[in-house]
Amino acid sequence: MICGLQPVREAIAAHGPRLLRVLVSNQEGSPQLDALARFANDRGAKAERVARSELDKLARGAKHQGAVAIAPLLDVRTLEAIVIEPSTLVVALDELEDPQNFGAIVRSAVAMGATAVMWPEHRSAPLSPAVFRASAGAVEHATLVCVPGLPNALTELKANGASIVGLDANGSVRIDEVELKGPVVLVVGAEGKGLRKTVRATCDVVARLPMSGPIASLNASVSAAIGLYEVRRQRETAS
Repeated sequence: MICGLQPVREAIAAHGPRLLRVLVSNQEGSPQLDALARFANDRGAKAERVARSELDKLARGAKHQGAVAIAPLLDVRTLEAIVIEPSTLVVALDELEDPQNFGAIVRSAVAMGATAVMWPEHRSAPLSPAVFRASAGAVEHATLVCVPGLPNALTELKANGASIVGLDANGSVRIDEVELKGPVVLVVGAEGKGLRKTVRATCDVVARLPMSGPIASLNASVSAAIGLYEVRRQRETAS
């Protein structure tokens, strides 16, 4: 179940007629909802105009903004889906449990052209409506990879030629001093505790963000976005 105007719009764009249902509030005087219903119909996903109370019941407390979609199950893949090539860029989440951070990182990963978002199956935020909403629908466009254990997965990707770069406020070098033009796995630590020792041990380098103000660290999703931007910046400069 996908809730919210933008997440539902992205689901329509990704799935079209494969959506099981698209429910839009029948409230009058809402150009955004009217436009969403037209967009759904144009894409072959017939929109049903229903009372807001029906959406409230379906959403079970989630903020739906007058729009709910029932989509096919997400295609969550295994490690074998990640093929190491010169342009490979993977974001690995080390036990990230906040759905807002999870969703925001997925959105940044999709925006910056990341190959995949990878996380361990235990102690990670579930793929819930909250994650969908935080990603503003970008989850529908991401390659999602869930692995039994992150250290082993990182070790295998390293053996296949990827550089493993951890992000940490106490990193030994600045992220802009690290070579990021080849295949890279950017590892983001959990809220508060950062990278686990076992994950840190697999990293080729642990880098910090260049900051000159009085704040020592940033939110996980902000750190990931800055790291992803630095990868894109280096690659575009090189090309």
